[in-house]
Amino acid sequence: MTLLNALYGLFVLPESLSRARRRAFAWRRANPVGSLRLLRSHPDLLGIASVSFLYYLAHHVLASVFILYAGYRYGWGETTVGLTLAAVGICNIAVQGGLVHPVVARFGERRTLLVALFFGAVGFAIYGLAPTGTAFWLGTPVFSVIKLYSPAAQGLMTQRVGSSEQGQLQGANSSIMGITGLFGPVLFTLTFASFIGARRTWHLPGAPFLLAAALMLVAVTLAWRVTRPRREPSSAGRRQAAELSAPRRPSTSR
Repeated sequence: MTLLNALYGLFVLPESLSRARRRAFAWRRANPVGSLRLLRSHPDLLGIASVSFLYYLAHHVLASVFILYAGYRYGWGETTVGLTLAAVGICNIAVQGGLVHPVVARFGERRTLLVALFFGAVGFAIYGLAPTGTAFWLGTPVFSVIKLYSPAAQGLMTQRVGSSEQGQLQGANSSIMGITGLFGPVLFTLTFASFIGARRTWHLPGAPFLLAAALMLVAVTLAWRVTRPRREPSSAGRRQAAELSAPRRPSTSR
């Protein structure tokens, strides 16, 4: 299916950039490591990429320990887990298909991004603290608001690069996702194992989700700082800066 997808993109989808705006192909930019260099070349882009790193890292808790956690804490079997994942998918489709455009249009990309991260933190916290399976399900619609993050972050990042760098930006985002895939499963499975061990005095099976919630709170704080609009200096400030930077003539008095 991946091969068919690649062939469809190669032979069917039209190129979005005109020839005048295309850059010459270079392997140093096309490889996963080289694409990350773009993140340091534009103001604020590295900061937003750091937010995405925390976002993707926290998301690995679901793929890493959800089934183990649900079976251990709630005694869920394959059917219940499957129905829960189906409900998550329905909520995600509802948010992505029905809320992204009106929310971004009304509140802007920055506020949408912050709201998505905050609801993600709350959703992870509900998952980690839910004493019953029913309480866990109540967190699903709350957590689904996090799906507003990717469109908002994508919009903020694409505004900070040129038209010929959009493809390289997508490669950099994919590299960030791949890097978090190296650490996320190890981080959350070890956390889960550590807090359910027999010798552990503080039994906390939801610790991986609480850790993910903490990562999201850090992401909210970082996103609020790096996406703040820059203030333009006042006219008086610009005149003062021009006077200070202007070369001074040497004095002719003795």
